[in-house]
Amino acid sequence: MKTVCLIIAAILATVALSFALPIACALYFGETAMIKPFAIPMACMLFAAAAVFVSLRGKRQPLTLRESFVVVALSWSLASLFGAIPLYLSGVIGDFSSAVFESVSGFTTTGATIMQNIDSAPRSINLWRCLEHWLGGMGIVTLTVALLPLLGVGGFQLIKAETTGPEKGKVTPKIGETAKLLWAIYVGLTVLQTLLLKWAGMTFFDAVCHAFATLGTGGFSTKSESVGGFHSAAIDIICTIFMVLAGVNFSLYFYVFTGKIRELKTNSELKAYLWIFAICTALITLFLRPVYGSLLTALRYGAFQTASIITTTGFATADYMQWNPAAQFVIFILFFFGGSSGSTGGGIKIIRWVVLGKQINNEIKKTLHPHGVYSLRLNSQPSGKGIIISVASFLFLYTILVGAVTLISCAFNLDLFTALTASLSMVGNIGPAFGALGPSQTWAAVPSALKIVYCFAMLAGRLELYTMLLYFFPSFWKR
Repeated sequence: MKTVCLIIAAILATVALSFALPIACALYFGETAMIKPFAIPMACMLFAAAAVFVSLRGKRQPLTLRESFVVVALSWSLASLFGAIPLYLSGVIGDFSSAVFESVSGFTTTGATIMQNIDSAPRSINLWRCLEHWLGGMGIVTLTVALLPLLGVGGFQLIKAETTGPEKGKVTPKIGETAKLLWAIYVGLTVLQTLLLKWAGMTFFDAVCHAFATLGTGGFSTKSESVGGFHSAAIDIICTIFMVLAGVNFSLYFYVFTGKIRELKTNSELKAYLWIFAICTALITLFLRPVYGSLLTALRYGAFQTASIITTTGFATADYMQWNPAAQFVIFILFFFGGSSGSTGGGIKIIRWVVLGKQINNEIKKTLHPHGVYSLRLNSQPSGKGIIISVASFLFLYTILVGAVTLISCAFNLDLFTALTASLSMVGNIGPAFGALGPSQTWAAVPSALKIVYCFAMLAGRLELYTMLLYFFPSFWKR
């Protein structure tokens, strides 16, 4: 328990230190009223963390697997509550439940917002919202492990509990080095996109915010019309490219930088991800051709929205609720995919569909040739049956959670399709839904009690279900 408290204190201190950026932004733009909402909770958290470190200093015990899940679940929950304080104290969001919803949506990179006048919001608040995406995208625990080697105790278990996808490993021998490497790649891509967006016509402030939101696959914007508010084809193209890049397993970038190109060529998930993106983009472009009158314009909007939904970013350049039913159906199907394992994207993850697809193919072969022996191969290597069981169990649990959240949403008088797509959006960390919660709408009208349910769904989805749902299983509490 001593180690658990120390690590949670360190993670929350890391989040508190990140308040320095919006404080600097407030000072630069003369938003003096916005300094206290950030400075007061920052000072309180740092003082509390220092007190924990002083009172619990000494030899740390290794974390058990159970404690690792507790640390990650508590860290994300407390970080989201802590991140809501500036939103509430600033007066930008009037009630605390809405502020918590906005903060959870930020950290989990969901991007569903309750804010209706984003353009007129203080720049420091908009920066914090997008910064939450960036911190949550790669992972606040991963960042803390990278910054503080003292958390090496159980570091790999912590990152495994936070990282997305069924395949989790180290790209370097030491987990601290892996965390630093992943964050270095993440920062590099963020800087590159910021420069490109600035070149394309955004202000430096807008470029930074949208780079944070894109690489974190979050979807918060500095404009009420999202990226579409800039009315720029160049900006749309840049964001589309970087959304697709953010949906790729970040470990593959390490292999690119170290010359191991073969890892890309044999990666089953990457090939499936790019094929799904290409096919869905082509279909939506085909269906939108009569709407926009130009093939290139239809491709621009189709590729952007495909990238936005498949990576669960949630940006918008058009209201797909106004598109024809065929294009809407493709968007709806994309709600079930998500980014790659080890990416900042949410959702079910492409790798799980790859595993199921290969297993279905094996079952068909067995039907035709009962005496044949067929193994499941990923990345040109044989995989055990364990991954099939893992994927099937995850999808079953995912379906149960979506069904439960849909039922609760219907109990709050949301129509069935809005309730279903809202639940898929919350658990998959997508952002927009359909119907009354489509891309041109905010989530402000959602009742406070339902917002809390959605907060849990967003956290469960970001942490791969088990980290948040283990506590409901009696076996978790047995020694």
